[in-house]
Amino acid sequence: MNPYQKKLRWKLFLLVFAGVIGFASVAYTNFFVQKMEREEGTQFLLWIKVAEQRMKMYDNEQLTDVFETIKKNNKMDVIITRIDGSIYLWDGLDTTKTLYPDNKSKHYDTVYFAKQLQKMKEQHKPAKMKGINEEELIAYYKDSNILTQLRYFPYIQLGVIALFLITAYVGFSAARKAERDQEFVGMAKETAHQLGTPISSLMAWVELIKTRFDAEEDPLVAEMENDIQRLEIIADRFSKIGSMPILEDHVVYIIINNFVQYFRVRASDKINFVITGDTQVRAMLSAPLFDWVIENLLKNAVNAIDNDGTITINIIENLAKEEVLIDVTDTGKGIPRSKFDTVFQPGYTTRKRGWGLGLTLTKRIVENYHKGQIFVKDSELGKGTTFRIVLKSSITYEPTTNRGLSPMV
Repeated sequence: MNPYQKKLRWKLFLLVFAGVIGFASVAYTNFFVQKMEREEGTQFLLWIKVAEQRMKMYDNEQLTDVFETIKKNNKMDVIITRIDGSIYLWDGLDTTKTLYPDNKSKHYDTVYFAKQLQKMKEQHKPAKMKGINEEELIAYYKDSNILTQLRYFPYIQLGVIALFLITAYVGFSAARKAERDQEFVGMAKETAHQLGTPISSLMAWVELIKTRFDAEEDPLVAEMENDIQRLEIIADRFSKIGSMPILEDHVVYIIINNFVQYFRVRASDKINFVITGDTQVRAMLSAPLFDWVIENLLKNAVNAIDNDGTITINIIENLAKEEVLIDVTDTGKGIPRSKFDTVFQPGYTTRKRGWGLGLTLTKRIVENYHKGQIFVKDSELGKGTTFRIVLKSSITYEPTTNRGLSPMV
């Protein structure tokens, strides 16, 4: 199990743990809500009994005082209707809506009462009671404001806790990422510094060989010089890590072709390299870093080919979107569709040796530094894979009629 998978497992564990806590909180609150509902139901029945007695003995001042005391402590909205549905009595409703503005008429706002009555019918079953002269009445009530607020409290609480945890997690992750980046930057710059001395020595040794053995035109010496130049580029890459690179206008084909010419000599003779497409399309690039992108993709393609095969780089300009599309296609083993995103994750590798950071670094260079995209465009097991890079083009040249589209090996 690689570090990324371990980290993912811990995240899933924490997510499940948070879900259990949330479920327990909601369940515990619902227990109290149900208990409070029962208490309000009992209070409602008590209110009905007292109201019935008051209507039977409406001239009893002592009972009237008791009823008024219960009414003042009633936290529920109550509506009593006759059998025909007309309003008979109410309690706890908004007094500004129960009477018309003149406050003299005994008529009520029918729309307001209809809405309140509908809510009460949806929440609780009505209860029958007796009015004056034993008139049949029906009593309705709805939850108190406290009970209603208590119903939503656990969800609001969970939302606040979730927001706090997300904020804390993002802040903590950002701090850890900044710390890791700082360590990585320090190591990279130290590596570039350490490479400087042996590179300078190698340059001096090559010059000595050329002078002592008259090897100015020797192809082996020329390849040694190419390797030294490559080491200089690598040292320059590491020295630039942690700093925002300067993007310059480059012909994409030239950048790619220069590296392919260097790389093909050091790869297997059984692998054929082909560059096709637009030879003049331009884009804003950091040449050393984009060179690194092509290097990682070609190394990945070579490792995917068991014996002989072909690696094709196709350069396409999308004028409508002002984009440059670069497709790197190999005839290798292919990638399962389920792994299209996984291949860019740190630590993912199919080789026994390797850190699994090449494509991760490639994605970072393309997306963070060049504001582009890179993804697996297509892959089929046993037939090969195509990676696509999308960059913004720099259209600073006049179109020509001979923008060569013939294959270049």
